[in-house]
Amino acid sequence: MAFFDEKFVILQLLIIKITMARVKINDKTFETSITEAEILQRVKELAAQLNRDLAGKNPLFLSVLNGSFIFTADLMREISIPFEISFVKLASYQGTTSTGKISEVIGINEDLSGRTVVIVEDIVESGLTMKRMIESIGTRNPESVQVCTLFFKPSKLKADIQIDYAAFTIPDDFIVGYGLDYNQQGRGLRDVYTIVS
Repeated sequence: MAFFDEKFVILQLLIIKITMARVKINDKTFETSITEAEILQRVKELAAQLNRDLAGKNPLFLSVLNGSFIFTADLMREISIPFEISFVKLASYQGTTSTGKISEVIGINEDLSGRTVVIVEDIVESGLTMKRMIESIGTRNPESVQVCTLFFKPSKLKADIQIDYAAFTIPDDFIVGYGLDYNQQGRGLRDVYTIVS
């Protein structure tokens, strides 16, 4: 029995070591904060909620590039109701801070009149980018516009917007991985890492 316990303790220590892994991206060091397994579980839960809430609506999911592409792909694989998808690209980031300037790179070409639109975003912080997008979509007469984000930082919110679906509410830390980048690096990391130095 003691041998089993010792192996169990070693396994637990290995899991902790793996969970606390560090990566260096350019000039910054990041530490694992949310594992891929935790993310995928929350994605399934969000999809189940969307399937219930939007049944019979044939929603149009608008994925905001580049950061949300992995989240969107995993989320769409869990959506069981009829839906459509399109992509929009907005830019407001440089390094680890928002520039405050939002420029639409790729626009929306679909007819949104009478549609249920769900914006799929990787992270909502100030909400300024999201507010501009909601306002832009609102001029096209949709039935409703909802926001589904992987990460939400309520302490950073400056815009008066509603977040309808959020997988994780997180503190005001800079994160990378699972589609999120630091100067275009780190998007392919399976886990999410928080900056430590």
